[in-house]
Amino acid sequence: MTSPDLPPWRSWTVGTRVMVRRTISGDTHRYTDVLGEIVRTDASGLVLRTRSGEEVEVPGAEIAIGKPVPPPPARRRPRHAPDEASPTDS
Repeated sequence: MTSPDLPPWRSWTVGTRVMVRRTISGDTHRYTDVLGEIVRTDASGLVLRTRSGEEVEVPGAEIAIGKPVPPPPARRRPRHAPDEASPTDS
C-alpha cells in the first residue's frame, strides 16, 4: 500500500514486470507505453529492461499511469512445414 502522498509506482519493487504509459512531446501522439522489468526505482523515476534487453529510463514526471503485469507467456516452439519430417521420424 502506498502513502497518499506518493505515486503508486513508488511502491513497485525491482524485478516486477510492469506496463507504464508515459507522456511524450509529439504532434500526433501524447503517450507511449513501455513494458518491462524494473531494474531501478527511486524518487526520480524508473528504469525498465525491455524484452530486447534495452534499459529504458522513465522519469517520474512523465508517468501517466502504470500497473504490474503477469509474466510473459512461454515461447511456443517453432512450427514445421507440412512437407518436413519431424525430428522423431526416421
